[in-house]
Amino acid sequence: MDDLKLLIDLHITADRQGPGGEAETRRAVELSGLSKRRNLRVADIGCGTGASTLVLAKTLDANIVAVDFLSEFLDVLRSRAARAGVADRIETVNASMDALPMEPGTLDAIWSEGAIYNMGFENGVRQWRTLLKPGGVLAVSELTWLTDGRPAELEKHWRSQYAEVGTASSKMAVLERNGYTPIGYFTLAQHCWLDAYYLPMQKRFPDFLAMHESDAAAQAVVAAEELEIALYAQHRDFVSYGYYIARKTGDAP
Repeated sequence: MDDLKLLIDLHITADRQGPGGEAETRRAVELSGLSKRRNLRVADIGCGTGASTLVLAKTLDANIVAVDFLSEFLDVLRSRAARAGVADRIETVNASMDALPMEPGTLDAIWSEGAIYNMGFENGVRQWRTLLKPGGVLAVSELTWLTDGRPAELEKHWRSQYAEVGTASSKMAVLERNGYTPIGYFTLAQHCWLDAYYLPMQKRFPDFLAMHESDAAAQAVVAAEELEIALYAQHRDFVSYGYYIARKTGDAP
């Protein structure tokens, strides 16, 4: 069974494909200062089925360019946008986040919730910077250690999944050396992981396994997710997503 097909089947009916929440997206918008501006052009990169995209379309006076490499997710996003009455404010683009079809200096803001890890935090903020107008805003949520030390099993797991996991101070340093000024930061609360993401996903496991007749690949996906959920439940005080809001400044050295 193709791993990508399993990913789609497990997540396509979900409201969101990672930890987060509508209130948290709105909080990031408030910190960004964008709600006071008009006629914006905003890209939501790695948008999935549109959890953050819909909030941005409802909150901002903007044309939202929703980007994902999975066309199936974009199909769902378009249906959700139509039901929400914001389809005219959203343009969907089927593309990889490291090969975006936008001209340099054309975006007022770039949003990305829980997705920049796919290309690495530093690589992502460096590449995406060129697409922003002078003073443009970057808002991303990124896996973040909440303490200087953490349990060994948690460290081992997340280091194996994402080598760039780090503390907020290390992420701020990355932003600063790549031509951004941080203007806001907060961490996602536990309900963004449990109520909004993990628990709904667990409820989908039986149907997912039945769809794939409990083959080994599907079972492996569920086992990996259950391990991650158990680690979070046990060690939730040590890790979360940090939400970073920053403004593009002068050229990075």
